[in-house]
Amino acid sequence: MKQPNMGQLMKQAQKMQTDMLKAQEELASESVQASVGGGSVTVTVTGKFEVTEVHIDASAIDPDDPQMLEDLVMAAMNEAVRQAQDLAEKKLGAVTGGIGGGGGLGGLL
Repeated sequence: MKQPNMGQLMKQAQKMQTDMLKAQEELASESVQASVGGGSVTVTVTGKFEVTEVHIDASAIDPDDPQMLEDLVMAAMNEAVRQAQDLAEKKLGAVTGGIGGGGGLGGLL
C-alpha cells in the first residue's frame, strides 16, 4: 500500500485553511433578508449571523395586540437566520468538500 505524501497533505491542508478564511470573510460581507406578514416585518442578517437591519411597517404596529408584532419579528428573525445558515453551509461546504456531512458542517456552525 502506498504511503500518503505528507508534504502534499500539508499543502492541501494549508490551502483549505486559506480558502476557509476567505469564505468566512466573504460571509461577513454577504447578507440575507427575510420578510413576513406581507412585508410588514423585514430582517437582514449577515452570513456571520449578525442582524444588521430590522424594518417594521407602521401597519404591523397594533397597540392592542403586541403579541402579533412579537410573533412577526420572531418569525422574520428565524427565517433570516435559517437563510444565513444555508448561505454559510454553501460557502463553507464548497471549501471543505462536504467534510463533516450535514448538520452545520460538523460543528463548525
